[in-house]
Formats: sequence, structure tokens, C-alpha cells
Amino acid sequence: MLGPLLFLIYINDLEFGIDNWILKFADDTKIFTRITDDNDWHSLQDDLSKLTTWSEKLQMLFNTSKCKVMHIGKLEKKYPYII
Repeated sequence: MLGPLLFLIYINDLEFGIDNWILKFADDTKIFTRITDDNDWHSLQDDLSKLTTWSEKLQMLFNTSKCKVMHIGKLEKKYPYII
């Protein structure tokens, strides 16, 4: 019982400084927004960079093989993301 509680306390500050929507459930994290132009894309990429910096600082790296991008809409430009 104490392990999950300590993990939640440990990642509690994950969303500080993030401008887009972020959802956390147990050890899963989702970050999302609506991309309408290049500024939205840059904002999301900046947030991904902040999350990467946070994970490196706390020595709790993301498993990039499990990271996915989901584009919704037929006409949406598929921007590249780096984590």
C-alpha cells in the first residue's frame, strides 16, 4: 500500500509548467491538445521537452518504446514529435 502512495507523491509535480491538457492514471501519462497551427504544435513539443527534462532530473525516464502519438482527423497535418 505504501509503494503506490509514495509513487503518486513522487510524480505529483509532473504537470507543473505544462500548458496543455495532461492526464495521469497510476503510471500512465497522457498529454494532449488540439493542433490548429504551428504555434499549437510548438506548444505541445515544448511541453514534451519539459516532461523529458523533468524525468531526467528525477532519474525516472519515460519508456519511449511505449510512447505513441495519435492524430485524429483526416485533414490534420501530421507533425513530428520528439521525446
